[in-house]
Formats: sequence, structure tokens, C-alpha cells
Amino acid sequence: MPAKTIQPLKDRFGRTINYVRLSVTDRCDFRCVYCMAEDMTFLPRQQVLTLEEIARLARTFQSLGTEKIRLTGGEPLVRKDILDLVGEIGRLGLRDFAMTTNGNQLSRLAEPLREAGLQRLNISLDTLDAGRFLQITRTGQLDRVLDGIDAARDAGFRGIKLNAVIMKGRNDDEILDLVAFARRKQVDISFIEEMPLGQITDHDRGESLCSSDEVRARISRYHDLFPTTDDSGGPARYFRMPDSPVRIGFISPHSHNFCATCNRVRVTVEGRLLLCLGNEHSVDLRRVLRGYPEGDGKLRETIIKAMDLKPERHHFSSDGDVQILRFMNMTGG
Repeated sequence: MPAKTIQPLKDRFGRTINYVRLSVTDRCDFRCVYCMAEDMTFLPRQQVLTLEEIARLARTFQSLGTEKIRLTGGEPLVRKDILDLVGEIGRLGLRDFAMTTNGNQLSRLAEPLREAGLQRLNISLDTLDAGRFLQITRTGQLDRVLDGIDAARDAGFRGIKLNAVIMKGRNDDEILDLVAFARRKQVDISFIEEMPLGQITDHDRGESLCSSDEVRARISRYHDLFPTTDDSGGPARYFRMPDSPVRIGFISPHSHNFCATCNRVRVTVEGRLLLCLGNEHSVDLRRVLRGYPEGDGKLRETIIKAMDLKPERHHFSSDGDVQILRFMNMTGG
């Protein structure tokens, strides 16, 4: 009997949606200034999807053509029994299975994560200065993250990428140092424009925004950068250097939005299917998960219908104005 053909998810603009980011928690062991307020109120447990519900979502999305799943948070590694979920999803045979993490728990968990089936890691690293690291994260210790990066390399992950949010007046003087660190560790690095999600008081986003063009220009003074056709399955545009295998990526929601090729949706930890990072269009999947526990037909139908809500693009402004009130820890990266 021939294998059943999977009809991939399509939105009304003809884009194939084959990449899902699943948030496993809104909690984090850091309080990064661009991600959340210092005094956060987190979701009560009954509003949070169980690990079994998240695994069910992963299986359902895969049955609808999803090829890539990324686990996000908050910080996914603070979720109890996260290795069980990684193992469940790792057995699905996805083309790409990744996680975004702050690296704080990787010294302990990198090897078990790799053994459970996780393939790639994105590790946040905005500075190489311990004092500045504490200022940006409010609670973090740089040495723990650097040790975590080494542990991930030792564990044999096939792909490790650093993510750096660059802010003028706070860490833009470290762009070249971060490139040098990535080259030394032989890991890729992406520079990210800060996104206007959540109301913050720590700094003025309009004044701190450092565009991808500015970052690239600074790097280009010291390293030749050649565009590549590499496709990460995500929003980064990659460049290579002639003297290193390390790739430098730029994620530019403001200056070069990537909406035309968007292949992603997100599910928050409370089960809201977000059709766009920069819009509030969403569908309540938790209600379906808990209202129809015996079969996935209604869940599949709801996800398919939700694709009609995916907007053509977001409309982030570069003046620091907040269009989206939810913080990044509520969104899932």
C-alpha cells in the first residue's frame, strides 16, 4: 500500500508553513532587559500546556507537513522533565529539531539533550563582559554560559549558533569581539535587531536599535563577507568569510523584513497558535486539545483553518513604539 501523501500547510498567500516553534514555558532563570520586565508575573500552572499536550501538538504538526520544530521558552531548560519531551519529539524523525536556550543549564544538560535526539542549539550570547552580562540578564553569570557552549560542542551537536541582540550604547562595541569568539569556537553567529515586544523601562528601543546594515558594515571593515544561499529554515540571511567556515547571520525584522518567505508559526506555552510574531492573530489550541482529548481530527482541522489568519506581513516600527504588548518570554522566540 503506498504511503499516504502529506498535504503541507499553506496560507492564503501561497506560503508553505513547515516550521513550528513550540514554547514549553514562560519562565526563565534570566531577566534579560529586552525580553521581560524585572518583576514578572508568570502563568499559573493550569494555564500552561502539559508536556504531553506539547508532544501531541508536535505529532499533529508533523502529520501536516512540519519538517522543523524548535523548542523555546522563556528558557526551555528550566521546564521540569524537558528531556522526556525532547525524547518524544526526537523520535518523530524531523528534518530539523532545535532548541533556543540561554545556555545557563547546558553544562549539565547538553549531553542528555543530544542523546535524546535534539540536533541543533541556538544559544543567546549578547556580551563577553561578565559585568555587562549581569546588567543585560539581571541575574546571569557569563562563565556558566561559556561553559555551556563548550559542553554543547563536546556533546557533538551538528549545529550550534550564537544569537546576539545588538543595542546601541549597551553592547554594540562588542560586535567584532563576538565574531572573533564565534570564529575561535567554530560556531555560527547571528546578529538580531531588537524587536518591539512588551513595554520595557530599562532603555529606549528607538535610540538603542542597531540595524543589521550597521552591524554588517562594522564587520566588513575587518572581514570580507560574501552572501550565501544557505537556508536555515528560518529568517536569518547568512554570509561567509573566506578564511573561516563560520557563518554570520543577520535577522532584521525592522530593516529587511523576511515576511515574503515566512514559513513559521508559533505556539505559546498557554496553547495560542500565533500566526505572526508581529501581529496578535491567534487561535486557542489549548481549548481544542482539552476539549477533544481522544483524537486529533479537530486539532488538525483547527490548525488548517488557522492558516487563513496568517497576515501577509508585520509592521514593526523602528522608533521604539510598541505594537505588541506581550513580552518575548510569552511569545516563544
